Amino acid sequence: MKEEKRKHARYDALNLISYLVMDEEGAEIAQGMGRTLNVSQSGILLETHVALDLQGSISLSIGLAEQMVAIKGHVVFCHPGDDGKHETGIEFESLDEAARQSLDQYIQAFQSQ
Repeated sequence: MKEEKRKHARYDALNLISYLVMDEEGAEIAQGMGRTLNVSQSGILLETHVALDLQGSISLSIGLAEQMVAIKGHVVFCHPGDDGKHETGIEFESLDEAARQSLDQYIQAFQSQ
């Protein structure tokens, strides 16, 4: 059996998401829509129609439960997925208190199932 190395458990989650990709100077270089495949306290697996740049940062707007949550992060990996789509691992950089509480409530709902 493979040893789990992740710090936080991942929960399958399908949510629509919009994203903005910024370069190192903070200039917007891409935007689009995708969906989450799973989520944890520290990151998210995102499915998109285009590959996302590993060098830039990303701003996500995620519909969690009944609210929109804005989260910033950076791309950890991006590889081809199914049907010509791409799967991208995003590590969260900083969450304000409201976003952290929304994310915690969302993950707790999965833990109780």
